[in-house]
Amino acid sequence: MTGVSAETVLHTSDHWSAFYPEPRPCLADLLARGDFASIGALYADWNEYGMSDFGVSVQNWCVMPRLGRRLYLAIDAGPIYDDSGSLIAVVETVRDITAQHEQQRTLATLAAKDALTGLANRRTFDETLMAEVRRASRAGSPLSLLMLDVDCFKSFNDTYGHQRGDACLKAVAEAIQGAVKRAGDTVARYGGEEFSVILPDTDQSGAAITAQRIRRAVENLGLGHRGSSAAAVVTVSLGAATAVLDSLDAGELVKAADAALYCSKRAGRNRITSSEVASAFMFV
Repeated sequence: MTGVSAETVLHTSDHWSAFYPEPRPCLADLLARGDFASIGALYADWNEYGMSDFGVSVQNWCVMPRLGRRLYLAIDAGPIYDDSGSLIAVVETVRDITAQHEQQRTLATLAAKDALTGLANRRTFDETLMAEVRRASRAGSPLSLLMLDVDCFKSFNDTYGHQRGDACLKAVAEAIQGAVKRAGDTVARYGGEEFSVILPDTDQSGAAITAQRIRRAVENLGLGHRGSSAAAVVTVSLGAATAVLDSLDAGELVKAADAALYCSKRAGRNRITSSEVASAFMFV
């Protein structure tokens, strides 16, 4: 597993060379020294198991210098005491759990994504919005939310069939994602033909700019839509809500963005309506 023979490390303090390119303490070294404070700094994920009796368990990526590749290792270090209670040794065991870790990451990604579009799913949207609401409330920073749906999508399905409908949703999702420029923004499939975009640290004018970019990107796809009352091609209607509040409720923000979306639909579709939660001011 390490590519290092026992002979090269026995009776030396060079055991670190099996796991790291430069000298640094291994988990057993930290336990032997009683330096528990350094564990959190040196290992990304770690759990304390009653260290005085059972030792420490950590999981960490290691770039194995002799193998030339990374392994995700589960490392356990347990103390051994003599009859008087003095520490006489620390036993460290190492397991390669790279395959299991990658499988868990894959499953976590699948659980967070919408199967059709590859965007964040509704559950991920709800969790992300709650987290961003808490952060915005603490920082007193603006938080914007876009709600949008494909205009006359039922008619599209009726006219072209559900397979073309699925292809349409995938194309729209790609257009939305391409129009949202910042890595910290979250694009999600809210449900059916409805999508959402969470825009942290974005005021009303910034949200309107992003919304307009999305509207144009979808229209520019040029997907024919004979059954639309808005245009000859597939379009989207958007509602934008922005809040700057010390105490913000996620449900209120969704409700405001949803109400703005329906204003866009009632006004003829393929347009944007913005609202500001703090003042309940709405305009087309």
